[in-house]
Amino acid sequence: MNGENRTSFRGQALQKPRFNKPWRDKKRSSGFPSRGTNAPAHPGSQRSRGGDRHNEDDGPIRLFGLHPVEAALRNPARRVLRLLLTENAEHRLRESLGEIAPPIEQVTPRDLDKLLGSDAVHQGAALETEPLPEPDWQDLAESSNGRPLIVLDQVTDPHNVGAILRSSAVFGASGLVMTRRHSPPLNGVLAKSASGALELVPVALVSNLSRALDELKDAGFTIVGLDGQGEQTIEALDWSRPTAIVMGSEGKGLRELTRKTCDCLARITTDDTIASLNVSNAAAIALHTALLARKGGNA
Repeated sequence: MNGENRTSFRGQALQKPRFNKPWRDKKRSSGFPSRGTNAPAHPGSQRSRGGDRHNEDDGPIRLFGLHPVEAALRNPARRVLRLLLTENAEHRLRESLGEIAPPIEQVTPRDLDKLLGSDAVHQGAALETEPLPEPDWQDLAESSNGRPLIVLDQVTDPHNVGAILRSSAVFGASGLVMTRRHSPPLNGVLAKSASGALELVPVALVSNLSRALDELKDAGFTIVGLDGQGEQTIEALDWSRPTAIVMGSEGKGLRELTRKTCDCLARITTDDTIASLNVSNAAAIALHTALLARKGGNA
């Protein structure tokens, strides 16, 4: 172990350091606004459920769990503020990463329970970090390379969004678009469910989803709303075109304005035994269908 890279956690206050945003504002379309200096960042892990994001610049993002922490340490775009590891977690991360650049604060599992909450499955690893730079929607459109873009219409459960990110990484989505409000913060609970995919799939936050979808149309995207009452199946879609798959929240589904903005509504072929699928399962099936189409039916 590198003794110079470790500091003792005991006796230190768990303060929330303030930090400057690591990117410059860009001129963006009205649907995909840049995050200004007074706009919200992402909160700590305490706010695990989505909703209004009005107090999200109170402190840094907290990620926890071996897979999310390892993925964050591998991501050169991450600016780590603090890295907190138990002795066992440090040993496991060094086995997979080798040298660890950020200074390590040695902690006990109880220390992390106090910091993150007793229900957080932290596996002895946590870090505090600045938010990742947000992509412009133009960046997502131009880098799609035939891969679909996932758009979430007020999906608020961080476990579902994390699972969708994981499927997006596995099956090849070009990115994820969510509303800035009524979406879960990109922090510990979501990142733990994504199992490292938060570092791999770019996420854009928008203020006006309908306007953003119109701008994607102008960029050549076909906007497909996933809906159990859709007039066609996802297997019948032309996946060779740039496609944005729009998914609504569980229970409410797509909002009416979102439905009207879509070019078409499509459904997943089912046996009709159960009325609907969990939104993260539906996303995985849609992305796998698109992958099969891109590979000519052979994944």
